[in-house]
Amino acid sequence: MPPNDTIAARLAQRPRSPKKAIGAMMQSRPLAFMRGLTFPGGQQPVIQGANIYLRYPRIGDYHNWALLRGESREFLTKWEPVWAEDELTRGAFRRRIKRYQKETRLDSAYVFFVFRKSDDRLMGGCTLSNVRRGVTQCCALGYWIGARFARQGFMQDALAALIPFVFKTLGMHRIEAACVPENGPSRSLLGKLGFREEGLARRYLLINGEWSDHILFALLEDESRSGPAG
Repeated sequence: MPPNDTIAARLAQRPRSPKKAIGAMMQSRPLAFMRGLTFPGGQQPVIQGANIYLRYPRIGDYHNWALLRGESREFLTKWEPVWAEDELTRGAFRRRIKRYQKETRLDSAYVFFVFRKSDDRLMGGCTLSNVRRGVTQCCALGYWIGARFARQGFMQDALAALIPFVFKTLGMHRIEAACVPENGPSRSLLGKLGFREEGLARRYLLINGEWSDHILFALLEDESRSGPAG
């Protein structure tokens, strides 16, 4: 692969439409100057699945996000850290968006909201956190979905679309995930996507106010190419 400055110079030689520029860059191996994933023309990645699409969160998503999270509180809180008192306020959401943007610029985390294609309805979110480069090339996968959209295949669709992006565009070698042993649907979902169980981490994360054991999963880049393990 030619040096980054050589590729950058070629891209600058002549103007290109944002769509063509994005396509060319998505097909190439990840480059240092791509960190932050804001593409020429101010475009941002939109990842397409069969019935969903994923994109970066925006301030304008606040109303639908707060409504969905609020109505799904009982469904979600048993799997998540304790919510802050101002969890669903506009100010807290604005701070959240600023943090997401900073983490993306630093190449430390990437957050996506999941939308249904048929009506652009916000259904949930996916987070790629703890991005580690160098000899590791790894990140941690997290996800949530609103109660009314659960167990209908939407999150499987979303993660199946996101995984190639993680490996091909972000250049990861390994995706890690974890869930509490009693979360059967999440364990089943990861298995369907080819993740393999690697062990039990005792009192791994502070979930719903308690230090909880978690089953650790991982998916390697070459495993994703060969498809889910049978």
